[in-house]
Amino acid sequence: MKKHLSPTKQQQQQQQQQQPPADVPAPGGEVTVQQLNELLSNGSGFYSLPTQHFNEVFPRIYIGNAFVAQNAMRLQKLGVTHVLNVAEGTSFMHVNTSAEFYAGTGITYHGIQANDTEQFNLSAFFEEGADFIDKALAHNNGKGKVYVHCREGYSRSPTMVVAYLMLRHKMDARLAVATVRHKREIGPNDGFLRQLCQLNEKLAKEGKLNGEVGKLKTK
Repeated sequence: MKKHLSPTKQQQQQQQQQQPPADVPAPGGEVTVQQLNELLSNGSGFYSLPTQHFNEVFPRIYIGNAFVAQNAMRLQKLGVTHVLNVAEGTSFMHVNTSAEFYAGTGITYHGIQANDTEQFNLSAFFEEGADFIDKALAHNNGKGKVYVHCREGYSRSPTMVVAYLMLRHKMDARLAVATVRHKREIGPNDGFLRQLCQLNEKLAKEGKLNGEVGKLKTK
């Protein structure tokens, strides 16, 4: 479990988060879980919990929690056209929504039954999730919006979005993690971070990562 800051410390840190993360290492060489954790935490190894129900972390890609996912009217007001639930299931650690839940709202749903444990192989669903996000963004002549969520929008759903940025935008794992973390407080478990490191190694070998770090998009 990640060590979390108190709410007051989180507020103190919020101003720092207005600036894009500095010192994102250039691609090349092995990416480690420790490097990713350093991007996610402050210098003392503490992690901030999300301060918002949801955040737009990349153009038209939102990461959020179950509270908003279960409020179809709120999603419609946001203009969300697609929902990716990375915590589908009936236990208290999951979010029990389905295509039927969104029937009549015009929202397209996809569910992945993932557990937030270091042992769970979320990487088996990286391509499936990336395909759905691609389809969502292409909707309505490229005007679709996708809400990617788990229970808290802290571990499972951010991991899926980071993998998408790596697979479809050729981002190095460190840049992808920093891009999302700049917009939302996140803390994927170390097992998920390891899977992102493995994806990074695979994509680097296949020449599918950008050779240099681009500037972080602020919108």
